[in-house]
Amino acid sequence: MSEDKTKETTPEEKKEVTEKVAKVEETKEKKVSTEKVEEKKEKKEKKDDGKEEALEEAKILNTGLSSDDELPEEIKKKLEQNKAARAKKKVLKKKKKKVTRKVKSGKAYIKASYNNTIVTLTDQQGNVISWASAGVAGFKGAKKATPYAAQIISKIAVMKAKEEYGLEEVEVFVSGVGTGRESAIRALNANGMEVTAIKDVTPIPHNGCRPKKPRRV
Repeated sequence: MSEDKTKETTPEEKKEVTEKVAKVEETKEKKVSTEKVEEKKEKKEKKDDGKEEALEEAKILNTGLSSDDELPEEIKKKLEQNKAARAKKKVLKKKKKKVTRKVKSGKAYIKASYNNTIVTLTDQQGNVISWASAGVAGFKGAKKATPYAAQIISKIAVMKAKEEYGLEEVEVFVSGVGTGRESAIRALNANGMEVTAIKDVTPIPHNGCRPKKPRRV
């Protein structure tokens, strides 16, 4: 009869094996943790670099908003945040040299709805020079359609157009029946823009759409 010879492991040997396994696992964990820490550091450095670049661009862009009557601090902060966010999203491309052209006279389009006001300044051909809306200036909800919001956004648009293109006089085209239409025109004039003509281009229906049926109660 052949007997199976099996070695019985002593408790001391078992302990030694478990200790060795534990040491191997610890070394593996340490390696993984150090790699993770290094990756996090690299990511953080990249983020910090991007933030610094974005803030520098925002500061450069905001230099055009300086004037005698400065904007409120809350609106300034909001504009800085918007520009920094846009700068982050921009993909790095080769920068082409911009040829700055002077536009003395142009057109101003004011769209005043019940919920918002948008001011767009263009040259005589209709190419957009600068624009601003109540949302850009940091207004939310019902405040977007107020006359004060219209005044602020027209000031922002005028400052940018003056600084970059030297715009001096505009023809104003107003559309919509919102509360900010008159204050936007007055703000254009108050911020050093000469208004040569004002035209209302609000669309008027000439019995085009069929009216609703009378409500049956």
